[in-house]
Amino acid sequence: MRASLTIAAAQPACTAKDVQRNALEHADTIRAAHARVVVFPELSLTGYELDAEPVEPVALGAIVDACAETGSVALVGAPVPDEQGGARIGTLQVTSAGAEVVYAKSYLGGDEPARFTPGSGPVAIEVDGWRIGLGICKDTGVDGHIADTAALNVDLYLAGLVHLPEELDEQERRGIEIARRCSAYVAFASFAGPTGGGYERTAGVSSIWGPDGTPLARAGSEPGGLARATLT
Repeated sequence: MRASLTIAAAQPACTAKDVQRNALEHADTIRAAHARVVVFPELSLTGYELDAEPVEPVALGAIVDACAETGSVALVGAPVPDEQGGARIGTLQVTSAGAEVVYAKSYLGGDEPARFTPGSGPVAIEVDGWRIGLGICKDTGVDGHIADTAALNVDLYLAGLVHLPEELDEQERRGIEIARRCSAYVAFASFAGPTGGGYERTAGVSSIWGPDGTPLARAGSEPGGLARATLT
């Protein structure tokens, strides 16, 4: 039988464009989470600064070390290089072995298309026999993204977000809808506090839902919060 999986959705304090400082904050969060998988918000390593330079995996040594100490898999948000010399809004998977880009945001909004190229669609990664679908912010509200992710037969869906406090109701609605349509657990890591890029306040309340949409864990609205649950 597949083992249970402990996950955490984190909302660390962020210093805009200071990748080194944010990486240390991520590392401290991973150590405190006591979870096999820890997911972080959209662009968590830079803040929501659309002109931030792409982050190379080599810059994430502090997070790699934390994952080696704890046995965790971290999913962190950053601008990442694309194959044509541009950039994407990416999710990097960090383990004791290093860091690699595993997903790029498929549906861009606002000023993002002027800076970034979209990703190629839903993916599923595997951790300890659990199939995990990935998304980033606007993806979570797109019907086609949800349907295509459900078709991957995922057990768990993880996404990093940047939402305003007044968007909390929509954040909740999306989490419940994805859980029910994918028949999967869902965890949203939602930025809290200022993130740069004009966001002086963000929603926080990172959350985890069961496959029927029942809330299992929630963080508060302040930076440093964590939602944690063991999935069976």
